[in-house]
Amino acid sequence: MPAIPRPRPRTRTLRLGVDALAYALLIAGAVVMVAPFAWMLATSLKLPADQFGRDLIPPDPTLQNYATIWRILPFGGLLWNSLTVAAISTIGQLLTCSMGAFVFAVVRFPGRQVLFVALLVTLMIPAQMAAIPQFVIFKALGLYGTQAPLYLPSFLGGAFGCFLLRQYFLTIPIELAEAARMDGASLLTIWWRIYLPLARPALAALAIFAFLSSWNDLFSALIYLPSDLEKTTLPVGLALMQQQYAAQWTVMMAAVLVSIAPILIAFSLAQRHFIEGMALSGLK
Repeated sequence: MPAIPRPRPRTRTLRLGVDALAYALLIAGAVVMVAPFAWMLATSLKLPADQFGRDLIPPDPTLQNYATIWRILPFGGLLWNSLTVAAISTIGQLLTCSMGAFVFAVVRFPGRQVLFVALLVTLMIPAQMAAIPQFVIFKALGLYGTQAPLYLPSFLGGAFGCFLLRQYFLTIPIELAEAARMDGASLLTIWWRIYLPLARPALAALAIFAFLSSWNDLFSALIYLPSDLEKTTLPVGLALMQQQYAAQWTVMMAAVLVSIAPILIAFSLAQRHFIEGMALSGLK
């Protein structure tokens, strides 16, 4: 058996240099990404008189700004409203998008590809074009001034979610569905008991996208809940705070950090599934 040739010292040195350069670029990119968050945290801990200082470590750290945002606005109610709307919207998208993706990936019927292409075409239509028809419909249904218009559209599915889950469903062997059909299982049973458990990474990825989109939705909240602080969401409260405290960046940064905390927690909990789902969704 011939001996395996060892790498030459020069080749090893070159490889180590390339790896070191790659790590340096990654570290530099991480610093660039983390710098705004570090600046926000430092500013939120400063006194108003020190808000324009360049020190990343405040000279006199204080939690006064966090107490201020809870005093000037019903921050607890706004957080609860945003969490409720985002959670319901996320659940709605996961259910309806997974159903649509399952049909496009597994069920064979005439015109399936044409319908799927037509669904993808809707991604090029701006959401603002559907704002007026949706407003007329919700106004006629008597839902204006309620939180329902903020999450009901999610139960109608979405082109992006259907596309993402369909690509992942295509990686699941179709023989599983065919074997279950031969055993007498219905399509609903196959979707619920076979495909959804196997698609947890893709579902986690879609859940993060859906939660983030609903959490940051200022447009819809301004239309249907323009001035009701008891029902409106956190982005509207932040917009009102920006008008009243435009020059007090310490208070604004404290409010922004509190508002993004649920997103960071959700991403950290589903990070592994999110990366796996995004990687596997493009295999087919």
